[in-house]
This record gives sequence, structure tokens and C-alpha cells, in this order.
Amino acid sequence: MIGIFDMFSASVAARHYDGMFVSGFGFAASHYGLPDIGFIAWPDIVAFVQRLRLAFPQQHLLVDIDDGYVDPETACHVVQQLENGGASGVILEDQQRPRRCGHVDGKQVLALDQYLEKLDMVLKARRDLVVVARTDATEEEEILRRAKALAATDADVILVDGVRSIDWIHKVRRVIGDKPLLFNQIAGGKSPRLSLTELQELGIDVAIYSTPCLFAAQTAIDGALSELRAADGRLPEHTPASVGVAECLSLLERNISRHHGRVPAGA
Repeated sequence: MIGIFDMFSASVAARHYDGMFVSGFGFAASHYGLPDIGFIAWPDIVAFVQRLRLAFPQQHLLVDIDDGYVDPETACHVVQQLENGGASGVILEDQQRPRRCGHVDGKQVLALDQYLEKLDMVLKARRDLVVVARTDATEEEEILRRAKALAATDADVILVDGVRSIDWIHKVRRVIGDKPLLFNQIAGGKSPRLSLTELQELGIDVAIYSTPCLFAAQTAIDGALSELRAADGRLPEHTPASVGVAECLSLLERNISRHHGRVPAGA
């Protein structure tokens, strides 16, 4: 599943993949211009998912809800709102505030019993929504203890975020038994770079790529503006391989047609 950060990145991603991940890292950057350290307000993420579902009725939408926005009651309300709005699944982490991106240092986790209580309430609040239980533990013994405990719940999928090596993927896979395992890859993050074939061989059931769209946008925008400045403001020549007005409109018009059933899924 490909991480998207706004409607435009989702429009491009829909041409290539049938699953989208609403990344907290990407949404915080796009919607607020801030790092992923707990600034996201749940009404904003719910509204974004509702817009996504209208434009992409056939896509799978997995949503990062951080810690459920602190308390269990809010987490349950958000999960119900997202399910009503068309989300396919959510990821609920065990971090405590102040939270951090799963691939940076300084993470702190709730006491396990506190997280399990919140997770249990969320599981009871959902109807058919997929719930991914995520741990951000960093100590090796605690990672395995929590992974095993999460696997014993009714959560549908387990995620150990920021897992550092193939050896540790094997260890987590063994301790959670047959429970589906999700792996999160992020450029410059703590986890190894692995192909889908390699992940499958390791027993990974779901792979998410949190930030390829966001980082590509940063690279492309910075490059385009540097070139524009170097060219004294003269736009580059439009070629068949580049994007201009017609190409951009064609992409966006698909969102209208797709909503009305005139574009095949994945187009």
C-alpha cells in the first residue's frame, strides 16, 4: 500500500496501486506543514478520508490514527467515524505523548495493559474495519513481549514499527504465530530496504510504503524551482514526456469519472 499525503498524490498513486495508506507523516507535512509529532487533529483526518473515498470508491484505504488521539473514548469515536466514511482499516499504535514517527529516536510507549485496554475498546467499536495493532517498543525483549501480546488479541494484523533487521523480522514472525504481519518501509528509516519478493519470503503479509510520494514531491519541486531560477524564469519546453495543463487535467478528471463509475478500478 502506497502512502499518500493529499488528494493530488492519491490521484497519481491510483494509477499504479489499488491500496492507499493515509500516512500520518505525510498528512502532518501536507496539511499542517509540521513534523509527525502529534499535531494531527482527528476531524481533519476523517474529512480527508471522506474526500478520498468519494474520489476513489474502489481503493483500499488504510489510515494511520497514531495513538487514537490520546484517550480510548476518542479512539473509538474516530474509528467509527472513519469506518462510516469509507476507511478500510486503521493502524493504532502504543506510543504515549509526545509521540514520534516510528522510525526516529525518542519514542515512548504506554504501559502494555493501558494499550491493550484501548485496543480492546477499539476492536469492540468497529464493525468490519481491519485493525492493525502496532507497537513502537525499541528494547528487544519488550518488542517480543508486546508482539506476542498483540497477537493474542482480536486485532487483524500486527505491526512492529522501525524493526531494524531481517533477523528481527524472523523473531517477530515466530512469536506472533499465524497472525498476519505488516511491514512499514520508509526511505532513510530504521528498517532494511527489501523487495516484495523478499518480504513474502520472510512471512510478511502486508507492506506499506509511507513516504515515496511525499519525498518524490519534495525532490521534484525543489529541482523544478532550482531550474526555473537558473533559467531566469523561463519555463522548460513542454514535451510529450512532461506534464502540462492537458496532462494534469486528464489526471484530475478521472476522479470525477471514477466517482460516477466511468473509470475502471486502478485507472
